[in-house]
Amino acid sequence: MLSVDELRGAVGAGTIDTVVLAFTDMQGRLQGKRLAAEFFIDEVLHHHAEGCDYLLAVDVEMNTVEGYAMSSWERGYGDFVLVPDLGTLRMLPWHEGTALALADLAWTDGTPVTASPRQILKAQTDRLAARGWTAFAGTELEFCVFTDSYEQAHAKAWRDLTPANLYNVDYSVLGTGRVEPLMRRIRLGMAGAGLYVESSKGECNLGQHEIAFRYADAVTTCDNHSIYKTGAKEIAAQDGMSITFMAKPNVREGNSCHIHLSLRDSAGSPVLAGDGPYGLSPAGEHFLAGQLTGLADLTLFYAPNVNSYKRYVPGSFAPTAVRWGVDNRTCSLRLVGSGLSLRPENRVPGGDVNPYLAVAAMIAAGLEGIENELPLEPPSQGNAYTDPGPRVPTTLRDAMHTWLNSHLARKAFGNDVVEHYANGARVELAAFDAAVTDWELQRCFERL
Repeated sequence: MLSVDELRGAVGAGTIDTVVLAFTDMQGRLQGKRLAAEFFIDEVLHHHAEGCDYLLAVDVEMNTVEGYAMSSWERGYGDFVLVPDLGTLRMLPWHEGTALALADLAWTDGTPVTASPRQILKAQTDRLAARGWTAFAGTELEFCVFTDSYEQAHAKAWRDLTPANLYNVDYSVLGTGRVEPLMRRIRLGMAGAGLYVESSKGECNLGQHEIAFRYADAVTTCDNHSIYKTGAKEIAAQDGMSITFMAKPNVREGNSCHIHLSLRDSAGSPVLAGDGPYGLSPAGEHFLAGQLTGLADLTLFYAPNVNSYKRYVPGSFAPTAVRWGVDNRTCSLRLVGSGLSLRPENRVPGGDVNPYLAVAAMIAAGLEGIENELPLEPPSQGNAYTDPGPRVPTTLRDAMHTWLNSHLARKAFGNDVVEHYANGARVELAAFDAAVTDWELQRCFERL
């Protein structure tokens, strides 16, 4: 991490010449500008930088699309401003002479851009702060590694790619050794960018891996998540390889992003832990009950893409039942840890999740449970895949309709945010509905 004075010194010494100023968009991607470091110090520190407001109103392909109130042809596609959060200033070791600062988004009159994911999360952490509470979060982000470069993958139409491992390397030291040069570069790069790396390990899908980081306050964790996701792709590309975080890249196990969330009070004591059943406090029981009650309503923030819903297959370690259990990986919510570390693990999000939105949803649902003192149902025992109870939404269309009709979503995030992200889902669905897939060609080209 860098202070402004350290940045000035490095620029004067010629060791830093570029500053990336970026924010996370709706899709969870870093967007922004590469600025000359001298210009960043002389101008941007005091006057911010500008970007077109369409950056929060486009699809994955960066197409301008209809339906957004904040940005459109009718509104002229004006600017918002990128306000550097200097507490995020750091080196980017995998780019020579480069530092990075994350930005909050504001309109030119200084009011916040409410649809910005970082602002959505901050609004929820502010609700916690009003109670004297702080949220701590950790995200476990899985990805698949291929020996093909991104350009080669594109040329092959993303078919017949070669995974970095040709068998299941879950916890395998031998198997992960095959890709250790890349994993080491990513781990060291992230450490050099101010992230606290804990470990890396193999996963079940071919070439699938996970790098784990130390938990932090919710906003910092989501900042780090966004930097890591972009940086891992950039480092892989520098090595002539490719990484995908898409939720379901093939018929095998999908890429998950399990999210752990705990609360502490102003004295640093746990809010969720207590003397009740399973080590929970009354607030912890209500918080967990709120997670369950709000899960379907807020699934759009956990599973934002058409592909996200392909993960939810029985026996795949991705959840299908809206249930909780004590250290039970078949449930949507798994209670783990004890005392200060007692926390729910939300297993619904995939690798394509926007972390700011997902953590904001968890906080909002938990606060709903606390404010209404919702009772916690008994934990699921055994295999929750066979549970006959409520299910995780199975399509983006179902999740969008539930989101639009959710009193919780509108209460927690406001009508503008609900409509903005519902429109994002409509755009994604329209693009998917218009596509002709390989599955259709294989079934229909000759035989129908």
